[in-house]
Amino acid sequence: MSVQTGILAVVIVAFGALSGLALYEHGYWGIIAFHFPSSAGWQVLTDLVIVCGLAMLWMVQNARATGRTAWPYVLLTLAAGAFGPLLYLLMGSLRGRGASLASVRG
Repeated sequence: MSVQTGILAVVIVAFGALSGLALYEHGYWGIIAFHFPSSAGWQVLTDLVIVCGLAMLWMVQNARATGRTAWPYVLLTLAAGAFGPLLYLLMGSLRGRGASLASVRG
């Protein structure tokens, strides 16, 4: 296992644990609705939408260039945010098929 694969796995597990706790305590809608009452919350949601949108565009372009399928990860990104790009990177790292952190840097 490469260092990159190990880091991605640790991030996914840690973020998964945090997300699981938030889902348990607040539910899926509760995580989102928490941000609605304030402009600070709207800023966080807007930032998440922008970053996830850019990540989805990158995944589609990278998948075309490397012969992979991006759509499952795009759908996961729409439903679960950062888990889509994180798993796309992890699977690319495990398979050695072009989706690496180096390809993100250009």
